[in-house]
Amino acid sequence: MMKELGQMFSMLKNLPKMKEEAERLQQRLGQITADGNAGAGLVTAKVNGHMNLTAVNISDDALKMNDKEMLEDLVLAAVNQAMQKVRELVAEETGKMAMGMGLPGMPPN
Repeated sequence: MMKELGQMFSMLKNLPKMKEEAERLQQRLGQITADGNAGAGLVTAKVNGHMNLTAVNISDDALKMNDKEMLEDLVLAAVNQAMQKVRELVAEETGKMAMGMGLPGMPPN
């Protein structure tokens, strides 16, 4: 129990640093991007670390197919792929921040 109290007091002492790191992380999330594509590049999507879809590109070839349902499926697949990739990148970045701060359960740098 004393160990947990010590960790809690240590975290409280580091609160200003934690806030600063969290703000830096928020800035970095806007810079993180991931791309997804579907149909061998017929549709591409880009998502940032804030989980905002920032771009979708539908090739002329995809439009020429004149298949609405397939195009919808390709857009969905490209966006989902980009979202999954960016989630992984955000998890990595968040883990680095937590480790750098020596949060409980994380080995210190």
